[in-house]
Formats: sequence, structure tokens, C-alpha cells
Amino acid sequence: MLNIFKKRKPAVDFDYFPIRTDMHSHILPGLDDGSPDLETSVRLVKGLMDMGVKKSIASPHIIGDLYRNSPDTIFPALQSLRDELQNQEIEFELEAAAEYMMDAYFIDLMSDKNVLLTVTGNTILTEFSFSTMPQSPEKMSFALLTEGFAPILAHPERYPYYSDDMDNYHRMIELGFKLQINLLSLTGYYGKDAARAAQYIVKNDLCSFIGTDMHHDKHLEALQDPRNRAVFKEALQHRDWNESID
Repeated sequence: MLNIFKKRKPAVDFDYFPIRTDMHSHILPGLDDGSPDLETSVRLVKGLMDMGVKKSIASPHIIGDLYRNSPDTIFPALQSLRDELQNQEIEFELEAAAEYMMDAYFIDLMSDKNVLLTVTGNTILTEFSFSTMPQSPEKMSFALLTEGFAPILAHPERYPYYSDDMDNYHRMIELGFKLQINLLSLTGYYGKDAARAAQYIVKNDLCSFIGTDMHHDKHLEALQDPRNRAVFKEALQHRDWNESID
């Protein structure tokens, strides 16, 4: 891509932020419970830039009974945000994938050979229900692996039915999932159990990716909070994450 945008200097001097590429966010306008409009999307992008993020692979939800997004809805939203960033002369690399709920609708999409949007290559972002434990995660992972996908399990630390037994995270690795934690989970933003689980996943080298999972301004404010940045620094030991997709 031609460098046609003016570079934007960070408004705040952040001494450490663990990612240059955010591979999990809901910043595309009007697709799910994330950004409702272009104005909000641009504001969230500017916030990411202020923290040193240079690239975002936006990941709108695809959930059978709630958000039936597809390339036909995601790509126009992606282009509209790209166009608005260009209009405002904001230099930011923006791509799109999706966050697939592992429900019957997703299984149908895969079985029918629909185009699935990956984070990079064959790597696909998936999630489980927060309220109901999946009955057969081994069948889900087997189906994905058989179709040639490498599944990432989004924010496993936030599933309450897993966080009371850390062996569950080792089990997900054994089944073929790569684990992605949310940055704010480390701070207690989603509760003490999620924080404890996120810390465990990181300390035991079970974490492959980190994402903001940013939906709105409150998430952005929490990510920018100096107290939370101190937690990131201590927990992640100055490591740069997501280098494989930078």
C-alpha cells in the first residue's frame, strides 16, 4: 500500500504496550455490539494509535442467533472505515477477520464450504458461549483441524466454567486450540477469576496471542489507564506479542 497518509504522533507517551498488531477488536462500524458508527470507529482507531498499535485485524462477531455477519457485511464496513481514515489523513493498517461463535450456525457454514475469514493464513478466531459449557470441544477442534484451520480460542480466561480448574487451559492446547487472552483480563476488569486465569495462562506459556477485544470508549479508557499499563508491563515482562501477524 502506498504511504499516502500523514503520520500521527501519539498524544500520550506510553512507555509500554504489548502489541503492535491488535488481532481481536470490534471497531468496524455497525456490525455487532462494538462500534455503532464511523465516528466512534475513528475515535477507537486513534486511541489504538496513541498506544503504539499500528495495525488492527478487526474481528466482528458471527453468531447464528444474533449477528449473522459475512464477507458481504464485513468488507463494506471495512472499506468505509478505511475510506474515512484516508479522508482524515490517518495512517493506520486495517484488515478484517471475524470472531466465530462455535455454534450450529458456524458448523453449517463450515460444512457448506462458505468462505471463512481468518486472522492470517488458516488461523481462525473462535469463541465459546459465556453461559454454557461446550459439550464436545474435542469434536469442534477436530472439525476445524480436519478442514485445515488452526483455531484460536478467544478469551478462554473469561469462561466461568473453565476458570475454577486451570487444567482446562492445558486441555484446550491438547485439543489443538491456540489461546488468546484479553489485555484487560489481566487487570481484573472482567473480575478476579478472569484475572487469575489470564495470569496463569501467561505465566505457564499457554498464551499465543493477546488482543484488546475493544468494543467501545470504556474499553479504550481502561486500556489507556496508567495503572492498567503498569499491570501489562509486570505481567507480560516487556515482551512484544502477536509478532507472527505484525
